[in-house]
Amino acid sequence: MTPALAFRDFVGVAKRNLLRSVRTPGLLLYALQPIMLLLLFRYILAGAIKVPGGTYVDFVVPAIFLVSVLVGAMTSAIGMAEDLESGLIDRFRSLPMARSAVLTGRSLTDAIRSVVVLAIMVVLGVAVGFRFDSDTGRIALGMVLILAFGYAFCWMNAAIGIAVKDPESATNAGTGPTFLLLFASNAIVPISTLPGWLQGFARNQPLSVTVSAVRALFEGGNAAHDVWLSLAWSAGIAIAFFVISYSLYKRAAAT
Repeated sequence: MTPALAFRDFVGVAKRNLLRSVRTPGLLLYALQPIMLLLLFRYILAGAIKVPGGTYVDFVVPAIFLVSVLVGAMTSAIGMAEDLESGLIDRFRSLPMARSAVLTGRSLTDAIRSVVVLAIMVVLGVAVGFRFDSDTGRIALGMVLILAFGYAFCWMNAAIGIAVKDPESATNAGTGPTFLLLFASNAIVPISTLPGWLQGFARNQPLSVTVSAVRALFEGGNAAHDVWLSLAWSAGIAIAFFVISYSLYKRAAAT
């Protein structure tokens, strides 16, 4: 196995996953959830939630951008569980291919899908009234933070899918961490409106830090501290769950 052959396997698995995503209506439905959330918070809840010093649309839309890639990352758990349940992983093991290609190919698929989903959500966000108030470089950095955070959660969901080995269980297990962090954060409401005992966690957890960094970048504010914290969280989550995923995958492939 040479690096060139491993790269070929890596790209081949990613291509297979992309084609499967397009041809599986159930997976495509995940792309509709962020759109529904955007419309819900923009047109139904916006009048009930007040944001000091700004409009709710500018407050919530950057968070919806981030949620859109996290929702897409949940398909990693479902895809890995389905491949294990169907015996496809055993088929891959019987082929002369790099073992790491299954996981790395999945990660490339998720990265490509996140870019597409984020681009669509940016267009829709602008259409419903969101406006960037910053320069191109800071806006691009905000997009990178969103994609990096989503990529880290792809590895978390890959580990969940391998661990549970059942698509239905993977769906439920993958939803839990994302929605726990979402509702106990500054994504939907200001942290000051949360119960006092929850504010410390909400202020310092990774999703809140990333949302704060992205908002500051999009608004042209001071974002350096939160940017570095967000990158550290993303790198830590990605590395930890890459190791966990690879360990679980080798164990699953050996049984």
